[in-house]
Amino acid sequence: MFVQTFSQYPLSAIFTALGIGLMIGVVRERQHLQNTAGIRTHVLTALATVLAALIGVWPLAIVLALVSVLIALSYWRSSRHDPGLTGEIALMLTALLAVLAATQTALAAGLGALSAGLLYAKKPLHRFTKEILSEREVHDGMVLLASALIILPLLPDHPLDAYGVLNPAKLWRLVVLVMLVGALAHTALRLIGNRWGLPLAGFFAGYVSSTAATLNFSQTARGTPALTGSALAAALLANAASVSLFVPILWAVSPVLLHALLPELAVAFVSLLVLSVFGMRSSAATPPDSAMAQKRMFRIREALALVAVIAGILFFSAWMNRVLGPGWAVALALLSAAAELHAALIGLAQLVQSGAMPLPLSHWGLLGLLAVSAATKTGIAWLAGGRGFAYRFGSAMGVMLAAVALTAVFSGQAALH
Repeated sequence: MFVQTFSQYPLSAIFTALGIGLMIGVVRERQHLQNTAGIRTHVLTALATVLAALIGVWPLAIVLALVSVLIALSYWRSSRHDPGLTGEIALMLTALLAVLAATQTALAAGLGALSAGLLYAKKPLHRFTKEILSEREVHDGMVLLASALIILPLLPDHPLDAYGVLNPAKLWRLVVLVMLVGALAHTALRLIGNRWGLPLAGFFAGYVSSTAATLNFSQTARGTPALTGSALAAALLANAASVSLFVPILWAVSPVLLHALLPELAVAFVSLLVLSVFGMRSSAATPPDSAMAQKRMFRIREALALVAVIAGILFFSAWMNRVLGPGWAVALALLSAAAELHAALIGLAQLVQSGAMPLPLSHWGLLGLLAVSAATKTGIAWLAGGRGFAYRFGSAMGVMLAAVALTAVFSGQAALH
């Protein structure tokens, strides 16, 4: 006599399908009193489809065909007083998720919970899309999604130049990142307000371009003097975020150099973080600005210009290394820090790896990159934010450079011993 143990039955798939039917059915039952597909219909549909999937292909095809016919008849009967398709789509989704539960239980459970959450959030989602989101924000959001989900997958993911540095997919990824950070900063300003929203936006912007962030917040300080403290904190936090990005870059390019420069990077990050607190303390609390809804989340031209500069620096650096030799690359790495600090850091790492710069000198090479970048940004702050803002920003950057120089001295002595 054949005895099948309890553990051999596909109970996990069945219970997952029943749970999906319960979650979606409860939401539909509570939202629509006259709904033709309530909790019992969803549970029974889930049970029927998962059992059919476990039996075989033909029973599953028959059950799905019957569910489709019932959905069509339900819509034909209710379309006169309720033209919406949410109930019918929800019932079909219950059936499909129940089928998925037969093979991928965890994925089906997660998608079922997500679907039930979206159905439950009907009113908040409608209010958000119709009352809170502005037309400009919807437009910018569509541009961002199209850039990430349509354009990016179509671009070739390999270098197109002789030096192996101009990769269209990687460069466009940076464009998408610039727009994404702009959208996050815009959202922070709308939800949190200027006192905390500006610094938060500055920190995220620093992962894209601390130079562009310094320009933006300097203009904010000049246009709205009451926000000078928050703008200063945002600019410093942008530079702190830029310094923190050195860690994954060096970890990918030169782990040895990362280990050598880690004390200086930590001191630079902590110094900027502490100095930014003084800026936030000097700002008055302000509520979220409703006028932000009518402002642009990002400017794609600025994102393209920034990526074009980075691509030009990478290409010129590669050309200098091949044509003129590594001696010129040292000067180029320092000069390129005025436009893009991360590209200059990659150049510094390549010099150390090639032996053109001894590892002990890399401490002072990093200080040189930070000094050139700080001087350039202070000049930008002067032009965009005025002398007072530039003095405060430049003083903070000077304190950071002094702390890094002192750490470099001790790091150099430790390396000698």
